[in-house]
Amino acid sequence: MSLTLWLAGCGTSPDGTVRGQLSDATPSNQAPNPVPRASNAATPRDYRRDAAGHVYARNKERIYKGKLPPLLYAIGTLEVNLDAQGRVRSLHWMRAPKHAPEVIAEIERTVLSAAPYPAATKLGQVTWTDTWLWDKSGHFQLDTLTEGQLQD
Repeated sequence: MSLTLWLAGCGTSPDGTVRGQLSDATPSNQAPNPVPRASNAATPRDYRRDAAGHVYARNKERIYKGKLPPLLYAIGTLEVNLDAQGRVRSLHWMRAPKHAPEVIAEIERTVLSAAPYPAATKLGQVTWTDTWLWDKSGHFQLDTLTEGQLQD
């Protein structure tokens, strides 16, 4: 029971999911990730660049290179609530791509697998909000770091 309480305090359930998930995705990595360098962001908006850069660093081969095509397969906006150590406490979909449940699952898996995120030393716990721009190839960009989109 103490393990369950400890996990509940972290926001993660025994099966690896967190509150607010729409899928049953769990982290894809077996070994824990190294702790990243702390963030000096003074506002949640500033923290977005650090969190997005962290996701890009952990997913280099999955980032869409160059401008995105005019029509995207899926777009989703997700709030990720992080504790002071950068662990994922919960997720909240502001706009879920419900026509593509496999994308919802993959975004959730990507978010969970990238943890821990840079600790927001000036903010403590922080909510990181970003929009995921998903191409039909399975590659993506985050709105915070997007290279833009081609015109029709």
